[in-house]
Amino acid sequence: MEEKLMGFARLARPANLPTAAADILAGVAITLFLEHIEVLSFLKGNSISVIVLVFSSIALYAGGVVFNDVFDAELDAIERPERAIPSGLIPKREAVYFGIILMALGIGLAFFCNTVAGVISVLLTIAILTYDAYFKQFGFSGPLNMGICRGLNLLLGMSIVSEISNWYIALVPVIYIFAITLISRGEVHGNNKKHIVWAGVLYAIVIVTITFIVIQQTDEVLVLTPFLLLFSFLIFSPLFKAYKENSPKNIKKAVISGVLSLVVMNACWVAGFSSWYLALAVLLLLPISMLLSKLFAVT
Repeated sequence: MEEKLMGFARLARPANLPTAAADILAGVAITLFLEHIEVLSFLKGNSISVIVLVFSSIALYAGGVVFNDVFDAELDAIERPERAIPSGLIPKREAVYFGIILMALGIGLAFFCNTVAGVISVLLTIAILTYDAYFKQFGFSGPLNMGICRGLNLLLGMSIVSEISNWYIALVPVIYIFAITLISRGEVHGNNKKHIVWAGVLYAIVIVTITFIVIQQTDEVLVLTPFLLLFSFLIFSPLFKAYKENSPKNIKKAVISGVLSLVVMNACWVAGFSSWYLALAVLLLLPISMLLSKLFAVT
């Protein structure tokens, strides 16, 4: 029984889930600033809504990666036979039920928060399932679809006040996830230097865009700087290694670092749109992700 529970946990990619929570916290910080709402005062009266959205995002993310493994079961039987479904630990039908429960929970929690959040959660669910079932096989639309999922997740956090302003900010995680998905194309076989170069260009665009948006909207660029430097180091360091030695091992490390560094990117948003101490609070999700990544697969 314990082994099977661990199998279900492996399907949900626990190490990735703090990154989904960080998206919500960043979205909340961004929208509260744009709506001229004081963060601490808002949290005193609306902390339950924020918590509900965090768990909605976590459930939707977990459901998405469960269905990813469901649709990839035949391929994983060849490339990753140790995974829960191809190994026989979790029957495919039970994995489907698990994914449905998680998705339904995520949508239900979002609607409990407010209608705008609920609608975004439905769109996010559609984007997740279309990626898992179809678009992931394509070189351009696959990474784009995955990026849209992360952008919608940031919008889910921004919906905390029942409306969305400055939606274009959600394009930044779209670009970032597009880059990570490009890198992951060589995770099994290697030989993806061209993708790594393009990912590096997209990473640079993300960093410049975050800086530009913060300068345009706030005067907190000095607060942002140390978080942005940390983010840059964490994503570029393994990327350079993967380019220098283009092996599946190094590529996988670059992908893992890119995924976990989503927490740091979200801390950058919080630093730019809220305060350094709340950004540090978001950053604390990173060691949690790193610890969980030692126990569970990230990719």
